[in-house]
Amino acid sequence: MSEIKIYHNNRCSKSRNTLAILEEKNANFEIVNYLETPPSETELDSILQKLGKEPQEIVRKGEQIYKDLNLKNVSLSRKEWIKTLVENPKLIERPIVVTGEKAVLGRPPENVLELI
Repeated sequence: MSEIKIYHNNRCSKSRNTLAILEEKNANFEIVNYLETPPSETELDSILQKLGKEPQEIVRKGEQIYKDLNLKNVSLSRKEWIKTLVENPKLIERPIVVTGEKAVLGRPPENVLELI
């Protein structure tokens, strides 16, 4: 099995709970603190494809920066959304867990079980 990567924010309870499940199952994983080390545009595009989602589907609409950038009222292309998320990683829903060609959003945290 390929290594699991968790795009993690320690301040988020769902992210911590997903991490706990990985630890409990003795999974081989790498933690990516995506607020400090955001994915590149290419990486995020690949993650979105594995999730089967469009960028705007993983946007945290409750974040202040979402309101500050007035993203509710703009029409962005897929590429522009990806660029916006990479430049403002706080907007990326978390946690995202990736392995091989599959990925899940840890909402609920139990979704990670599909990858183990």
